[in-house]
Amino acid sequence: MIKPVYKRVIIKLSGEALAGEKGSGIDSKVLGEVVDQIIEIKNLGVEIGIVVGAGNFWRGRQGTDMDRTTADHMGMLATLMNALAIQDACEQKGAQTRVQAALTITRVAEPYILRKALKHFEEGKIVIFACGTGNPYFTTDTAAALRAAEIGADVLLLAKNVDGIYDSDPKQNKNAKKLDRVSYKEYIERGLKAMDTTAITMCMENEVPVLAFGLFEKNALLRAVSGENIGTLIK
Repeated sequence: MIKPVYKRVIIKLSGEALAGEKGSGIDSKVLGEVVDQIIEIKNLGVEIGIVVGAGNFWRGRQGTDMDRTTADHMGMLATLMNALAIQDACEQKGAQTRVQAALTITRVAEPYILRKALKHFEEGKIVIFACGTGNPYFTTDTAAALRAAEIGADVLLLAKNVDGIYDSDPKQNKNAKKLDRVSYKEYIERGLKAMDTTAITMCMENEVPVLAFGLFEKNALLRAVSGENIGTLIK
């Protein structure tokens, strides 16, 4: 039986990952496979918070002719669509969840309140944090780092389309080398790109380790929480 090494985690899911091979929108099969692992982790006694991106619907940089704040607010709303989809998939499989939004949209989600989130964890609920930080100019990576620090997460699990962090872009450089472990400072100094600098700095200042790994490796989330040598650890 798998024994988790973490008590409370934040899982950062990219929106693109939820699109699967379609490239946009939500692939129900992919969503179901991800949720199956999330529920299995919860059943091991791990308290789970989820932050999800919106790249399958909207990225702020798409709005090149827009006001940046407007474009970022559109992205925040897109994360809420993904959060509701994850909530629905979890609850169809019997797991209790709550969506908490950093924007005030009380008809579909609770407002983000830290004490309420902590209470949900105590009650065994999965908490999905939507709408980023609620502020423009900040990414969902930064939102994940912020929520991880606030809830006292043991680790931030950065589930990506790539199996870890490389010294250069593996899509452009066939000789790129995967890094098993890297310090926060080295990550920043080398200009690595798996997570934005603001998010990494926040993790460094609050001593939140980050484990970046490939979401679609077999049982990736389960292996990550069990402490298996998977992906790249930033610490």
